[in-house]
Order: sequence, then C-alpha cells, then structure tokens
Amino acid sequence: MVEKKLVSAPAPLPAPVVDAHTHLDACGCRDAEDVVAAMARAAAVGVRQVVTVADDLASARWAVRAAHWHPDVYAAVALHPTRADALDEAARAELERLAADPRVVAIGETGLDFYWDYAQPDVQRDAFAWHIDLAKRVGKPLMIHDRDAHDAILDVLDAEGAPDTVVFHCFSGDADFARRCVDAGHFLSFAGPVSFRNAPALQEAARMVPVDRLLVETDAPFLTPHPHRGRRNEPFALPWTVRALAALREVDATELADQTRLATHLAYPSMGVVSHMPE
Repeated sequence: MVEKKLVSAPAPLPAPVVDAHTHLDACGCRDAEDVVAAMARAAAVGVRQVVTVADDLASARWAVRAAHWHPDVYAAVALHPTRADALDEAARAELERLAADPRVVAIGETGLDFYWDYAQPDVQRDAFAWHIDLAKRVGKPLMIHDRDAHDAILDVLDAEGAPDTVVFHCFSGDADFARRCVDAGHFLSFAGPVSFRNAPALQEAARMVPVDRLLVETDAPFLTPHPHRGRRNEPFALPWTVRALAALREVDATELADQTRLATHLAYPSMGVVSHMPE
C-alpha cells in the first residue's frame, strides 16, 4: 500500500543512472513546476533521466506534455492492460497521434495482467496485439506489463511478431523465464522488488541478465525499494535499487549505473545520452 513520500533521499550515486519507467503524474506532479522539482530531487542523487509512462488516455496526454516540459523527461504511451476495454477507435486514433511525438520513446505500458480482472483476457490480448502493431508501425520499442502472464506474453509476441525492441518493465519472472526473454533478444528492467528479502527467485533472475539487456526503474509511486517498502516512491529513490542490484551482481554501484544507463540508451536510442554527473 502506498502511504507517503520517503522521508529522506538516499546517498547520491557515483555515476548517472536512468529511471527507465516511472509515473510522474501518479507521483503527484501536475504541471511543469512539479516536474522540474521532481527532476531536481532525482538529479541530486544521480538519477539524470526518466521515462514517464501512461496507463490511460489522460495519462498519455499528460506524459507527452511533461516530456516537453523538461529535457530529461521522456514519455511512453499506451493503455494499460487493465484498461483494455477502453481501446475504442477514438482511443486508437489518439494513441497513434501521441505515439508519433518525438519525445515518446516507447509504446507502453501494454501487455497482459491476469492478476486483476478489470478486463477479460481475450480483450487484453486484442489490445496487446494492437499495441504491438503500433510499435512496429511507428518504429518504437514496446514496453511490456506482465503480471501473472509470463507464457501468454511470449505466446502473443510470437504470434504477432515482436517489434525489434521489447522491454519487460518491472521484470517479475524467475531465472528460467529471464533466460527465455534474453534468448529472444528482449531487455529486462528491474524495480524495487529485486531488493526485497522475500524475492530469491527474482534475485536469481537479476544475476543472470547480460549487462547489455539490464535496465533499472522505480515504477514510482509504487514498489518502493527496501528499506522503505510500502511508502510512496519517486525517481529519487532509484539509488536503493541500483545498490541492491549491484550487490546481487557483485559489482560496485558505479559499474552497475554505467551498465544500466548504456543499456537504457540501447533500448531507447531516441533518448539523449547522459554520460557524466552534473557539475
């Protein structure tokens, strides 16, 4: 349960890092001033860029606006699988228009969610297939939401033909599923749960992902990493996940930040490259 903001910021990272998936609007940002303030909090600890992600049409419109308010904010647009019922012709037309914006770096988050029952599985599959087609038509990466639907996600990707770049946001599978995704050429992004003490299968998966396929994210305001699990998340909390993932992979935080930053720019090549800390 999301309760409140973190009470304090983590120690700054020694190298810049990218939050590959967040929801600035759900974090409480409403206007350009809010976005600038959130990005200042993030930059103060080394989080230099973010991808703010939509889950409905209003959020998609806002994400694109936010990406124009700040040079280090980029957007992803789609209807979340739990909102697949809303993907009518008008929604499709608007998403196509938004997807063409140069500040949109991905189509997402889309996929399948068999945990919640807000949309029937067949409706979700149809919406997922449409988003796959959209990603291919606009030539942008596909950002996957996968909850309790591992095999079904890969089945749809195989049936429809995956875009050139696929990113599994907040990867939640085990090492075997991670290997299947990596073998297919997909990117895996890890969020706060990789730092949880009760996540050994996820941690095993995180250890085996190649460095050029490994991303990090907050999914803020959700999934706050240990030691603040259950409180409100924000991009500035990413260093806790970076350090937890670095410890799991037995590298230092600088190396992990460098690896994930380079992989994020490989996944989302239209993002500007950040290679140094601010003065």
